[in-house]
Amino acid sequence: MRGDERIQDEIFSCVTLEQRVPADHPLREIRGLTDMVLRSLSAEFDALYAASGRPSIAPEYVLRAVLLQAFYSVRSERQLVEQLDYNLLFRWFVGLSMDDAVWNHAVFSKNRDRLLNSEVAQRFFTEVNRLAKRFMSDEHFTVDGTLIQAWASQKSFRPRDGSDDDDGTNFRGQKRSNDTHQSTTDPDARLYKKSYGQESKLAYLGHVLVENRNGLIAAAMATTADGHAERDAALLMLEQRQKRRSHRVTVGADKAYDSEDFVVTARELNVTVHVQKNERGRRSRIDRRTTRHSGYARSLSRRWLVEKTFGWLKGTGPLRQVKLRGLAKVDWIFVFSCAAHNLLRLPRLLATQLQQDPQPQCA
Repeated sequence: MRGDERIQDEIFSCVTLEQRVPADHPLREIRGLTDMVLRSLSAEFDALYAASGRPSIAPEYVLRAVLLQAFYSVRSERQLVEQLDYNLLFRWFVGLSMDDAVWNHAVFSKNRDRLLNSEVAQRFFTEVNRLAKRFMSDEHFTVDGTLIQAWASQKSFRPRDGSDDDDGTNFRGQKRSNDTHQSTTDPDARLYKKSYGQESKLAYLGHVLVENRNGLIAAAMATTADGHAERDAALLMLEQRQKRRSHRVTVGADKAYDSEDFVVTARELNVTVHVQKNERGRRSRIDRRTTRHSGYARSLSRRWLVEKTFGWLKGTGPLRQVKLRGLAKVDWIFVFSCAAHNLLRLPRLLATQLQQDPQPQCA
């Protein structure tokens, strides 16, 4: 028997959002982990807001929504708010009820900017890594950097002294460098290319320290783009990692890190450097004292983990070209996206551990 098409809408619903979301949906465990992290940050949130005045959007709502933006490759705040209006899964994850009104996209961006100008991203990242500590190696790491295209065009790269009178579109044949030119759209962006044969772009550099057991991100930061930034950022992250630690760790890296200043400084930090030897027209700073050990080849064989991380951050995440301007905001979104990457990995790691170490059943 053919069923009738009902034209009249239902006024009431007896099914809650909690019942709508499948019990085995991947976001369920991520939501539980996220709530644990946000509860630990409650004191930091209190310090960001005044005791009186008009209530803002709850920071918990904002951060959960930004996580969804990274997980589902939502390209703008306007589209994110639109999805929150009709997508029941998004409403459930953020914490909105079926009848709650969503915010204007400009109001959402303004409330998000309050969190951008704070250390919330690093604290959020630290708390996520505290939950993931059991799955992270504390001895073996890989470091690398990636180019993050800035939200600025080539025609915004104008002479610092203001001598250019045109609109910046015709720069053929002109010699342009970061010493003489600066972007009027994003002054912190630098003209940079990662390797020979590629075009130069206005960009930043993102740096990660990945542990070699499961490929989780142990440290992250963004910097302005220049030829020394990758090595300097790696040393900063290793220095933070080695504070109040006495045991030696290893770090793998590509040929760009085979320089005397990096190798010598890293060894002073009690770090064994396993970099790919660069012997093209020069002498490598790594010799047989390092390469003869089996751990050297093993470290280099795990370098693919960092490339996989960058693939997610720039393919699924929001870091192929950031829509925020200024180093402080780019660093915020980079570190927060790294936290989202680790959060996304945690449920599967927890499930694998449960399968390997099942709890004993009561008789």
